[in-house]
Amino acid sequence: MRFRRLCAAALLATGTLLAAPLPAAAAVSCQDVTYPVRIGLTPLVTTQETMAGRLCVPDGARTVQVLIPGGTYDRSYWDVGFEPSTHSFTRAQNNAGFATLALDRLGTGKSSKPLSVLITASTQASAVHQVITKMKPRFNKVIVAGHSIGSAMAMIEAGTYKDVDGVLVTGFTHKMNYVTVVPVLANMIPAGLDLGYLTTMPDTRYNSFHKPGPLIPGSISFDESTKDVFAVTEAVDTILLNTVVIPVSRKITVPVLVVVGNDTHFCSAGVPLMGSDCSSAAALKADEARFFPAVPRLDTYVLDGYGHSINYAPNAPAYHARVASWAKGI
Repeated sequence: MRFRRLCAAALLATGTLLAAPLPAAAAVSCQDVTYPVRIGLTPLVTTQETMAGRLCVPDGARTVQVLIPGGTYDRSYWDVGFEPSTHSFTRAQNNAGFATLALDRLGTGKSSKPLSVLITASTQASAVHQVITKMKPRFNKVIVAGHSIGSAMAMIEAGTYKDVDGVLVTGFTHKMNYVTVVPVLANMIPAGLDLGYLTTMPDTRYNSFHKPGPLIPGSISFDESTKDVFAVTEAVDTILLNTVVIPVSRKITVPVLVVVGNDTHFCSAGVPLMGSDCSSAAALKADEARFFPAVPRLDTYVLDGYGHSINYAPNAPAYHARVASWAKGI
């Protein structure tokens, strides 16, 4: 006993006797995956396509978040490689115990690239629905999540197919500010398979997606190096089905969380039809509630200090934690 005490004293003196280690986080298994999907402008004329993504599953995870990126982004938006401990949404959710499936929209990343005219927000939502169908045998709950037009697709999917347990909407509200959105679209250039696929001009992403957040060269460089495309036709039913015209969100019957930054494309307090009131979470909830009349619960969160692409915000962990807390309550 005396010998053990002497050893302990010596270890304390050298600083090598530490407190008991914290429990290790659950191991996470990640793999690139592909899913066959069929899309078409009519049910009678369809094409076989492939939707790709990266599936990360912590040990014991029973809920999966299916993540849809926005226009000119692919799956990398959800797993930002610049300072990932701050900016990676998937890493944060995996650490919280949730599985994540970060998808490449059709036409982007490793997904197949059909003619752009075949790609709409609704056909993307249909493809995501087919992927979710394949997720259900493995997981108890499915949350569909989106960013920007990916949020429009998430709401179309949830409202149309009613196969998910929750909907996460980020970088999107039902009141688009066309004064800021139109110039971004006007500055895009053709890219990809045909002229209907567009991407941003070089060195325009900060003003388009990050302003008024701080200009951090590493963030913008990563965003520029991983930028992808979007099809013009994706914007058509994004606007028709997810704005004040005929919002499909009225058909959603599961909990919804809406998260935005100081987003000039969707926020414009006090100016009707020129953006939502994002001055606070309460103001945003009051503005958006009418578009979700059937949901059992609507939650909102405003991440101050950044613009549209909030995973790049220096304070992104605050919103990642809010999402994890909300998801655990579903």
